[in-house]
Amino acid sequence: MRIPSPKSFQPNGASEEALQCEIEELKQKDLALDQEIAQLLSEGYSLEELDKHISLLHEYNEIKDAGQMLLGKLAVIRGVTTKQLYPEYDLELSD
Repeated sequence: MRIPSPKSFQPNGASEEALQCEIEELKQKDLALDQEIAQLLSEGYSLEELDKHISLLHEYNEIKDAGQMLLGKLAVIRGVTTKQLYPEYDLELSD
């Protein structure tokens, strides 16, 4: 039985160097997030409060995505762009 080389598992033939670079970027992001959490904790936020905010943001994003999907379907039915529907529903383009 032949064991495939590690290169055969790399997505899209990505090089080892590119993967190492991606690992380093992820480590930097992890460090930045740890620093941000430490700062929030030093400002008096609790982990439970942060978890609750994160949970609420996820819920908000899911609801917003559903609303965008509905607007898109309505726009297709009416033969207009989603952007054209925003004034009708008192929405800002940044919404």
